Amino acid sequence: QVQFVESGGGVVQPGGSLRLSCAVSISFRGIYDMGWYRQVPGKQRELVASISRGGITDYAGSVKGRFTISGDNAENTLYLQMNSLQPGGTAVYYCNMGQLIERGPWGPGAQVNVSS
Repeated sequence: QVQFVESGGGVVQPGGSLRLSCAVSISFRGIYDMGWYRQVPGKQRELVASISRGGITDYAGSVKGRFTISGDNAENTLYLQMNSLQPGGTAVYYCNMGQLIERGPWGPGAQVNVSS
């Protein structure tokens, strides 16, 4: 069963940047659509960035132009570069497959706190 381990979270001031990494236990580039999701307490997990198996990226409107998703197949690692972070970006961030039917169990997530 596929496993995900997210890392790179932390505390950052508004306007700052963070780069999240997700170690994936299987090769995914060119095989699976992948996504970064985030969740705040009391709310549903939402998709913020995706990359298709063909390499096409897409972003939620709230992060477009500030977040960049990418993948490194050599290291089976998915990345999320987050720039110009805003307080609304405070959440636990997770990675997983983009297609619901292919999705594996959720990893521990990476906590991101945007605060002055």
